[in-house]
This record gives sequence, C-alpha cells and structure tokens, in this order.
Amino acid sequence: MSYDTLVVGAGIAGLTAALRLTEQGQRVLIAARGVGATHLAPATIDVLGYLGDARVESPAGSMKALLAASPDHPYRHIPADQLAASLTWFTARAGTLGYVGSLEENMLLPTALGVPRPSALAPQTMSAGDLRAGGRFVFVGVKGFKDFHPALIAENLVRAELSQPVTARAVELEAPPGGLGDLSGRVIAGRFDDDDLSHWLAGELVNRTEPDERIGVPAVLGVRSATETWGELERTLERKVFEVSTLPPSIPGIRLYEAMARALRAGGARIVHGVRVVGAHANDGRIASVDVVNATGTVSHPIGSVVLASGGFASGGLELDSFGVTRETVFDLPLIGVPTTERVRFAPGYFDAQPLARAGVATDDLLRPVDAAGRPVYTNLHAAGAIVGGAVPWKEMSGTGISIATGYAAAEAILAPATLAVSEAVR
Repeated sequence: MSYDTLVVGAGIAGLTAALRLTEQGQRVLIAARGVGATHLAPATIDVLGYLGDARVESPAGSMKALLAASPDHPYRHIPADQLAASLTWFTARAGTLGYVGSLEENMLLPTALGVPRPSALAPQTMSAGDLRAGGRFVFVGVKGFKDFHPALIAENLVRAELSQPVTARAVELEAPPGGLGDLSGRVIAGRFDDDDLSHWLAGELVNRTEPDERIGVPAVLGVRSATETWGELERTLERKVFEVSTLPPSIPGIRLYEAMARALRAGGARIVHGVRVVGAHANDGRIASVDVVNATGTVSHPIGSVVLASGGFASGGLELDSFGVTRETVFDLPLIGVPTTERVRFAPGYFDAQPLARAGVATDDLLRPVDAAGRPVYTNLHAAGAIVGGAVPWKEMSGTGISIATGYAAAEAILAPATLAVSEAVR
C-alpha cells in the first residue's frame, strides 16, 4: 500500500508530525521499533530550561541568546511565530489532558527527586505544583510504592534555590484496601481508573493536611480518568492538588502517547510497532519507497515524503560502534557534532561536555537533512526530534520542545509544496 508520508518513530516528534499531516488529509504510516520516550518522560513540555548553568525564566526571551551560543541548534530553523503556533496546536490536540502554560514563562515543577524543573507547558493535573510563588507543600506517598519517595522530594525542595520560600513535608499512607498486589505505577493507575480510589485518597488526606498546603501526589491518578480524579480530589479536599512525576514508567507520558495515538487512528493513520525502517529507494534525489522489516520479511512502501524521527543514541537513531564510528542508522545520513579525532567517545566526568552530545543530522530551514555542502540529501526527507543535531536537550531542558517544534515544522514543510519549489529554484 502507498502512503503520502511515512514517519519513522513514534515518539513525540513523530506523533506530532504524523498528526499534523493526518488532520490535513494525508495518508500516514508510522513505523517504529517501540513507543518512543513518552513512556519514560514526565509529559511536561520543556522548551528551554537552562542556558549554561542559569535557569531560564522565559523561553521566548532567551531564544536569541541560545542561538548565539549554539549556531547549529534545531531552533535556528524554527521561526518564533511557528514555535508559538506549534505549542498552541499541541495544547489544542492534547485534549482532555488540559495542558496549561506559556512560551513566555517557565513554570517550576518538582520532579521525583525534588528538583525544580523549568517547563513551559504541563498537564493541568501538575500545574498547582508551580514553585515560583513559594508556599507550603505536602508530598504524599504510599507504603510499598517504590517509585515515589515523598520525604526525599520534601527534603530536597527546601534546599532548592527558589525566589520565594518553600516549606515541605512528607506523608506516607497505607496501601488502599483491595489487594493491589505489585505496587507499580501501572497497577495503581489502573485502580484509579476502574475503582473509586479518589474517595479513599481524599478520606486519608482530609485530616492530615492543612487548608493552605498544596498536596503533591504521585502521578498515578489513572491513565483514562486522571483529570476527573484530580478535579474530584480538589473539590472534596478544598485544597490545591497536583501530580508529581514518578520514576519510569511515566503514567502522564502514557496518557499523552495514547491521546495522540487515538487522534491518529481516528484520522485514518496507521501505527505499526516492532518494525525497522532499513533504507530507501530513490530517483533523482527523491525517495520513492522505503523498506520496512517486520517479523515476516521486508516490505517496500511507495511514499511521497518521509519524516525521520528515530531519536538519538538512546532510541537507536544514532549508533556508536566498537571502532568509535558514529552513524545514522536508517538512511546513513551525514552527521554533525561528531569529533574528527579518532576514537573520541566520552569525557571522563559525567557532567562534562561530552564529545557526542550534539551529534545528529544537520538540516536546512525545511528540516531536510543536508550534506557537507548544505544540499538536501533527499528533497522529500525531513527530520524531527532528537535525530536533529546541535542541541544538548538533557542539559538545556529542551527535548520535548524541540520534538514538537521540529515535528510540526517538518509537517508544515511537507504540506507547503510551493515553499519547497521556491527553495529549490533559489538553489
């Protein structure tokens, strides 16, 4: 079967590109090894959290300084109005998850380690955890649930550098009745979805919290019904309640993946997991078909465009072999950010500037991977997410922002053939 666009990868970048294309009437195939990083990440949208060691208050206001310091950064290819449009689009498509926030200012949300995390957007179930105004916080754990440690969060938060004073304490509850068995995040979230645990939780907390305390609970209030459960807790307790990310798996990340996947399937897109895209057949500089390996063999799919959103080293989009050679694993594209010194791989210190931290493909302003001369390798191939080189997302706190912005921009480039034609004519 032929498709208008094949998307390689089912992380946030791939899902964003695919959904934008699908809602514009394209036939889209998403081919992925797995579900991407959504199931590991807290589902906040971090556009830009740090410049060097300095915490960023306004992603929009700090973008100029970022690009001056990092000329190859993926944001260089995203105009300011398109970055804002991509976040507005995403917020609307996230539906019942109710994302709130702004490109103009970062919230500061506590992580599972009690570290303030600068995030531009967050699900509304997390938003009351914003630390910028200070105040009193209580963090609630459940005995036997090992992926959330409220005492650690409280202890670290009171030591954090914040503009307003914060007090924090921990409360640990006995496990709810009913025989949960293994106290994993998925199991507890399932009970919130299927049983009436919100009444249990509210009953446990009403006499153990103060009216002016904001209540932080592990982000396991359900996969399907978290927003409703959160709202019911706030109404019953008459206090601000917020979810705090746990150790993986990330229930908010699973919610986000499933919301986007539902929208894609409703629009007619096809999502196939457990497959590998292994190459392409091209004519006159354009990819005509893509080879996908599944359990029974290799299928060649005729396509009109391709979005490469295969991720970086962690996702297998980039590979470092035993000889110190780094390569892009799907189309063997040229890379930037790779040291020319033989066998340079890692700096000795964990937080040192790692030699391969910015590795990835270079692109033009249409997000098409380019060669050393700046020419598109394939005129109908676009890249999005962590495969695009020039950023250090873990340090900048920019990964999900880059994924949404580049995924949206890649789709817009595919949807605007006139722009492509003009660009080619100029070259």
